[in-house]
Amino acid sequence: MASPRLDSEKVKDAQDELEMKVAKYSRGKGADLKALRDKKLKAQLTAREKLYDKSAKHAAMTDKWLMPTEGGFLEPENDLEKSYRFKQDDVLEEVDLLSSKKPFDMILPVLGPYTIEYTSNGRYMLVGGRKGHLAMMDMLSLNLIKEFQVRETVRDVTFLHHEQLYAVAQKKYPYIYDRHGTEIHCLKEHGKALKLQFLTKQFLLASINSFGQLHYQDVSTGEMVANYRTGLGRTDVMRVNPYNAVIGIGHAGGKVTMWKPTSVKPLVTMLCHHGPVTAVAFDRGGHLMATSGVDRKIKIWDLRKYEVVHSYAARAQSLDFSQRGLLACSNGSQVEIYRNMDGHDYKLYMKHRMMKGYQVGKVLFRPYEDILGIGHSMGLSSILVPGSGEPNFDTFIANPMETTKQKREREVHALLDKLPPETITLNPNMIATVRAPKKKEKKTKKEIEEEMEDAIEAAKNIERKKKTKGRSKPSKQAKKKEEDVFRAKRPFLEESKEIGGRPDKKQRVGEKVELPKALQRFAKKPQS
Repeated sequence: MASPRLDSEKVKDAQDELEMKVAKYSRGKGADLKALRDKKLKAQLTAREKLYDKSAKHAAMTDKWLMPTEGGFLEPENDLEKSYRFKQDDVLEEVDLLSSKKPFDMILPVLGPYTIEYTSNGRYMLVGGRKGHLAMMDMLSLNLIKEFQVRETVRDVTFLHHEQLYAVAQKKYPYIYDRHGTEIHCLKEHGKALKLQFLTKQFLLASINSFGQLHYQDVSTGEMVANYRTGLGRTDVMRVNPYNAVIGIGHAGGKVTMWKPTSVKPLVTMLCHHGPVTAVAFDRGGHLMATSGVDRKIKIWDLRKYEVVHSYAARAQSLDFSQRGLLACSNGSQVEIYRNMDGHDYKLYMKHRMMKGYQVGKVLFRPYEDILGIGHSMGLSSILVPGSGEPNFDTFIANPMETTKQKREREVHALLDKLPPETITLNPNMIATVRAPKKKEKKTKKEIEEEMEDAIEAAKNIERKKKTKGRSKPSKQAKKKEEDVFRAKRPFLEESKEIGGRPDKKQRVGEKVELPKALQRFAKKPQS
C-alpha cells in the first residue's frame, strides 16, 4: 500500500507539470486592473482575463492526453559546451537499443549518386541511383521489398498517394511503377522530366522538364490538368509547400516563382539571390522558406511578408526542414543542421562529415523519427538528429504502424476527400469564407449617355391624369414634363462631372479639341 507521503509527492509533481504546460499556452502576465477607475471596463477586462486562464488550462489538459510524448534536443550543460561538437558515436552511446539500430551506411559506389524519398508516415523509403538502380525498403523492419535495374538514367523519384505506387523521372519520360517493380504507365506528355513532386490532397503529379515546362497530371483520372512554360529556362530546383500545395521553383537568374495549376502566370516572383538558385525548402507551417544559391548564401524568408528574416554566409546543394523546424543543409561531404533558437534565429545545432570524397546530393528528414536520410555519390546514409521528428502522430493523418485493412480504407477516404485543383491558393484559409463585395467600376461616358437617353424617354412617356379647373392646360403639362425630364437627367449629370464634361453638351464646330499624346503628331499645325 502506497504511503500518503508518496501520493502527495506524485500529486505535487503532476501539479507542477500542469503549471508548466499552462505557462506554455498562457498569453503572458495579465494586465494590472487596480489602477482602472472605469468599473464597467474593469469588469469586462477581468472576465476576459479569466477566460484566457480557463482556455490555457483547457489546452494544457488536452496536450497532456493527446500529446503524451515530448521531444528532446541536445542540450549543452554550460555556455562553453556546444551541441555541434557531439559526433554520431557520442550520440549512439547515450540512446536506447532500438534507436541505435536506425543509423546505417550503405556503400553502393557503382550506381550512384543516389536520391531518396520517404512516405508521409515515414515507414517506407524509395532509393534511386543515377545509373538506373531502384530499390524500396521497409524502414521499420529494415527489409528490402523490391530492387531492380531500369538500365537508363534516373533523375528523381517520388511516392504517389501511398507506397504501392511511385513515379521515376528517367532518361526520356517519367514512369510509374508498383511496389513489385512492374511498369504501370509511361507519361510521355511530361517530356524529359528533371524533378518530380506529388500533391497528396489533390492527387496531382507535378514535373518540370528540361525546357522549363511545368506539368500537372491527375493520377486518379489520368487527365493532364495544366501545362505551363515558366519562361525562365532549364531548372531542376522544385519543391511543394506542404501548407498550401503551391509549387516553388528556383531558377538560374536567382528568382523563385510560385505556381498553381489554375494560373498561367506565377502567383509570386521573388528575386532571392544574385546567381542561380541551388535549393528550396518550405517549413511544415508554410510560412518559412529557405533558399540557397551559388552566391554562397542561405536565406530564410517569411512568406507572410516576403522578406528575408536571416541570411547566412554558407553554401548548400540541398535543403530540408524537419517536422519540428530543424533545417538540414548539405555542402560537399558535410551536412549541417540548424535549430531555430528564438524568433527565426537559426543557430548551428549539429554537424556530420562524410568520408573524404563523398559528395552529398540530397538530405531528407524521415517523418515521425529523429532520423536524417542522406543520398550521396557512394550510396546511402542515415544519422540520428535528436528532436527532428514529431513524437506524437495522428493515426487519421499518418500511421507508421497501419495494417493492410487500414491502408485500404485510407486510400478510399483519400479519394473521397480529394480536393479540386482550384483549391490551391496562397492563403487556403480564404476557402469557405464570404468574398468581400467588389467596388463598382466607373461607367464610361457612352454608357452614361445611353442610360440618360433611356431615362428621358421614360420620363416623356409618363401619362398624367386630366384634372379640372384649368390644372390640365397644355402649358402646365409641358412644364411638368420638362420638370420630369430634368429630374431624370440630374443623377446622370452629377455622375458625368466625376468623369469630366457633360454628356448632353454637344461640341461646337469651331471648338478646339485636345488630342491624346499618341495622336498629337497627326494634328494640323496652325498656319503662321
